[in-house]
Amino acid sequence: MRQHGLRAPEIDTGRPHSARIYDYLLGGKDNYKVDQEAGDELVAAAPEERIGARANRAFLERAVRHVVGGGLRQILDIGAGLPHSPNVHEIALGMAADVRVAYVDNDPIVTAHADALLRSSDAIGVARADLRDPRAVLDHPGVRGVIDFDEPVALLLVSVLHFLTQAQEPERVVATLREALPAGSFLVLSHATGDFADRSTAQAVYDRAAAPLNLRSHAEIERFFDGFDLVGPGLVPVPLWRPDTPPTAQTAGVGIYGAVARLTR
Repeated sequence: MRQHGLRAPEIDTGRPHSARIYDYLLGGKDNYKVDQEAGDELVAAAPEERIGARANRAFLERAVRHVVGGGLRQILDIGAGLPHSPNVHEIALGMAADVRVAYVDNDPIVTAHADALLRSSDAIGVARADLRDPRAVLDHPGVRGVIDFDEPVALLLVSVLHFLTQAQEPERVVATLREALPAGSFLVLSHATGDFADRSTAQAVYDRAAAPLNLRSHAEIERFFDGFDLVGPGLVPVPLWRPDTPPTAQTAGVGIYGAVARLTR
């Protein structure tokens, strides 16, 4: 299933964009000078910001391998961001040929890129929808065309909830998504925190971008998992979630928590 007819968006290159900053920190090429300058400002103030972006991406890859290795064959990736290889579908399909993936983002730049990249596959959907309206996400034809909510789903909310303010009720958003999932589904979530270091520079940079950064504590992030059972090692800094190799001293200051949890009801 794919989205057709997406028009090329008008790109504002005068303002940094969170998805493009992340792409730059990961070493991607889908970014502009303004995003590069914002990324350089982040790294100059805190070198661990680039390390954190890469550690977060590595967490995503490990989490996808975990859920697909456990038998899940459906993935709903909300706030997917710009395509970056290996993409979620590449990791998943490398393990099981019958996996279906729906990518969701509210940014037309992201969905246009994703649609251009993925238009050859009927097992992959692309939906332009806003996480702040979770019901619209769940009902979008780009999601419904590939995801069967009568079967377990891996819900990915990776580095997206920290762009929602408390006024936008992120707990309500997650609860609405949870209620749509059947037993046996999984939640994969990561979220920025200020628990380990002063991240005022990062907040200032994102305040100038398309979406502000809302840091939350371990206890606040853990509440997003209400109704789910955390799998070991629980909610930890992303480099410590089932690493493929021992974490290094460089990853000690990474200010991103991550976890995987299972819905058992």
